[in-house]
Amino acid sequence: MDTMTDDLYRDVTDFAHDTPTWFQHLAEVWTELGLLLFGVLFIVAWWRARRGDPRALAIAVLAPLATAVAYVCSEALKSAVDEERPCRAVAGAVTSIVECPAYGDWSFPSNHSTIAGAAAVGLALAWPRIAALTLPMAVLMAFSRVFVGVHYPHDVAVGLLLGAALAFLLVRLTTRPVARVVETMRGSSTGVVRWFAGPGSPMAQPHASHRRPVSHRR
Repeated sequence: MDTMTDDLYRDVTDFAHDTPTWFQHLAEVWTELGLLLFGVLFIVAWWRARRGDPRALAIAVLAPLATAVAYVCSEALKSAVDEERPCRAVAGAVTSIVECPAYGDWSFPSNHSTIAGAAAVGLALAWPRIAALTLPMAVLMAFSRVFVGVHYPHDVAVGLLLGAALAFLLVRLTTRPVARVVETMRGSSTGVVRWFAGPGSPMAQPHASHRRPVSHRR
């Protein structure tokens, strides 16, 4: 029996096949390129935070770690649910734009969407001004997975929400202890550790130009 999500899947994939070939290729590339772009933004966010307070750096470091945890949770849920890919299961659907994943590579939830949701929220917490970029990026990545025909709409919706929720909770719950670790790292005698943790805010650093108290002789 057809479901509403089957109908929506067919609507999206029918629309995809009506778009120009170059647009289809763009959507196919974006499903992977978006992950790479999120990786670059993680590095930039960390680099910016190196001169911030320990809490800022802690959040920047936790963002990719939370994304990795979200992916592992998504993969575990995928293995437990065992939902067949719509490119094989939906009757009357057009051929997917990309090759349908092999049997056993299950559909629910979408790993790409989970990673995108977690990365978007993690980066927004680490670098609030970039939320206007990362959140639409995540939604477009999720939609592209339905567009190219390898996921149901509910796969990507749940993936986005799962990734976003896990990233938010993990960052909020662990920022304080990780910030203490950052403070310790900034005082380390190991050069590479100090380089990774950064110098922190200049305002928080002791100034060498402070003068010693002057004793007045009588």
